[in-house]
Amino acid sequence: MSRYCVTVTCEARRGVVAVISGYLAGKGCNISDSAQFDDSETKRFFMRTSFVAETGASLEELRRDFAPLAAEYGMEATFYDEAERLNVVVMVSRFGHCLNDLLYRVRLGALPINIVAVISNHLDFQKLVVNHDIPFHYIRVTKENKVEAEAQQLRIIRETGADLVVLARYMQVLSDDLCQQLSGRTINIHHSFLPSFKGAHPYHQAHARGVKLIGATAHYVTADLDEGPIIEQDIIRVSHNQSPEDYVALGRDVESQVLARAIHAHAHRRVFLSGRKTIVFPASPGSYASSLRG
Repeated sequence: MSRYCVTVTCEARRGVVAVISGYLAGKGCNISDSAQFDDSETKRFFMRTSFVAETGASLEELRRDFAPLAAEYGMEATFYDEAERLNVVVMVSRFGHCLNDLLYRVRLGALPINIVAVISNHLDFQKLVVNHDIPFHYIRVTKENKVEAEAQQLRIIRETGADLVVLARYMQVLSDDLCQQLSGRTINIHHSFLPSFKGAHPYHQAHARGVKLIGATAHYVTADLDEGPIIEQDIIRVSHNQSPEDYVALGRDVESQVLARAIHAHAHRRVFLSGRKTIVFPASPGSYASSLRG
């Protein structure tokens, strides 16, 4: 039996959940996990539902036959095969903790992704990447060659069929043009607390930006530097008797975990963009299980 999921976004209105669940039941599908959110501010409805096609309904059939209902209710609905893995291009500079963590999680089977290429403006991690049988691309970036370098990067992203680009401490600012071309499918890990609110009503500002926690921040990349919609955050406690070097070491652990959780949420279709913020549903039971035991 195939395991699928469907994500739905539409105007908030009565009966949407019944329409979706009724359709799936009629197609011989059994819902295993579902989450929904009715945003009273935007009047938008968000839903993610995992299900098992117990009578053998195909993904193509489910998409085709749901289209009339989606049109009737104004739904943006997408069906996914949960067995499919995202193709990911990782970009990194000279800090390798996030890259190392992702390589390990992928090898463990804890992230449903394939790292199809690593791009770097330094050679520090070439051997590490090649030893994992992943193509490594060294692209030096300067003020003079930035346009050409980004064209090379974009070509690699397209040729590898990447569904997602991860900036794993890639210490170069992407141009507005590249940000626009990769909109909604590029995640950055920021080694600081974001956002930093100024002026009056900071809590109102935080709510408007969808802040999860204060700490290391994973967010989608936009042309506004470090202002993209926040996916995941976490915190770390420090004390007066720790050095700046201690802070750096502790921070690296948090960055790695936050980035991995953000990628996990994106890969499992749990993240919905809603203006400048995100709706992030909880993980389905069993979605963190790795293919290796122990």
